[in-house]
Amino acid sequence: MAKKKVCVSFDYEHDKHYYYLLAAWNNNPNINFGINDCTPSEIQSESVSKIKQVLSTKIGQANYMVAIIGEHSTDTHPDSGEIDYNNWQSYEIAKNHEKKNGLVVVKLDSSYSAPDECYNIGTKWVTGFSLDAIENALKELVN
Repeated sequence: MAKKKVCVSFDYEHDKHYYYLLAAWNNNPNINFGINDCTPSEIQSESVSKIKQVLSTKIGQANYMVAIIGEHSTDTHPDSGEIDYNNWQSYEIAKNHEKKNGLVVVKLDSSYSAPDECYNIGTKWVTGFSLDAIENALKELVN
């Protein structure tokens, strides 16, 4: 069975260690998904239009997104006007939905707010960071 292609959305400044843990899990041959980083901080450009282009391509190469929601996931980005969304995570989630990809939202803590773009689109919700919970949510998504 082919691995599910998963793009990961997260706040690089605050939650990158969760991405690194996912990347470590990704090296396990028994994991049924492969991940791709969808983080603007890793794109070597200050141009919002260039970042959007690269993110759109990365999201388009996946069938699913895992959005890691931390304490700062709804903070307003200084370039929000140019991004056309509150922040990069909101943009990534909206673009993921536009491409008709499945979405798993992993709230690191139940008290954290998720971007508005996560709601009413068939999202699978996970509270806490657990491989089993993430894999089960991905299994529940039909794409």
